[in-house]
Amino acid sequence: MSNPHPTLHATQYEDVDPQKKEPKSGGMGGVLGKPFQKMRRRLTVTGASETIDGGIQKSNEEPEPPKVAKKNKLQQAVRCAVTEYSGVSKKGHAPYNPRKKNQDAIVMADDPHTNSLVLCVLDGHGEHGDSVSLTFREQLVAEMFNHPAWATNLQDACRDAIAKVERNMLRNYRIDSEFSGTTLSMAIIRGNHLTGVNVGDSRVILAKEEGGRLVGKDVTFDHKPDSPKEKERILACGGRVFAVEYDDGIDGPPRVWLGHMDVPGLAMSRSLGDVVAHSAGVISDPEFTDMELDPTTDKFIVVATDGLWEFVDNQETVDMVEAEKGPIDAVDTLVQEASQRWMHEEQVIDDTTIIVANLFNYKAS
Repeated sequence: MSNPHPTLHATQYEDVDPQKKEPKSGGMGGVLGKPFQKMRRRLTVTGASETIDGGIQKSNEEPEPPKVAKKNKLQQAVRCAVTEYSGVSKKGHAPYNPRKKNQDAIVMADDPHTNSLVLCVLDGHGEHGDSVSLTFREQLVAEMFNHPAWATNLQDACRDAIAKVERNMLRNYRIDSEFSGTTLSMAIIRGNHLTGVNVGDSRVILAKEEGGRLVGKDVTFDHKPDSPKEKERILACGGRVFAVEYDDGIDGPPRVWLGHMDVPGLAMSRSLGDVVAHSAGVISDPEFTDMELDPTTDKFIVVATDGLWEFVDNQETVDMVEAEKGPIDAVDTLVQEASQRWMHEEQVIDDTTIIVANLFNYKAS
């Protein structure tokens, strides 16, 4: 029987608007206290509002100004299908939490020895989500490039590197990962071969020309709790999958819960970290997709966290990138559009990280 008043913790749900309505007493009602009432896509199930999404706990400091990761038009030193790329990671906005940190992270790295380019986004969640995503940002590429199979078996190298970094993070006593974690979505381009790597609900897409127009194609596939195979695994492990129902009759996204308690409410079925959620069937295993890029039809790749995908779909993204003259302008446009839609729908803005990579000299000046 569920505990009606569990200790609430933040997972993929970290931005909770205290001004929104409280959920019904049925379903999730009674689980959320008045300070943490309704936010469909970011549900916090604990803690003080200043720490639920990576807020700084020191009280004598001035609030940090918004930070945007360094963004450049980049042309890598390797020989592969990507000829130009740009990326940005922008901190979101939560009016109830002026000390909020950017919990996203971005990785853009090339390896001339294997003609490989790595483009990766990480979406941290929970009180320590920024520390989890930062650990992967700082350690993952080195572990991949130094793996003995990196040049010959890319999937094995990635799988082992991700697992090793996660183990390192779990052993770090400074990072409490019981209710904190990160997604990972990565595009690895080696020559003309694209490998998509995914854990969670960030995403990689490809713009492909079909019938005279560009069409957005999934390279990775979101790991959602209600996906049949994912849900089957969660239920077999004793977890539950259900969405929060609100007074207006509209449900939030399906979430993962323990079998005996209404935590953690994770809105994805795979993640890195999230120790409690893993006891309910959430796993860290990356899913791989492979394809050969076609110089005659494939134009660009977009890698982004769900700060973009929550309100901007694949085709809209492709259309907006196509309308810009290059990756720098494209990432700016996408971040601005995503921010506007978040404010309109939820009155907060999620952290948003986006990489756009042009292929085969697409729009090269």
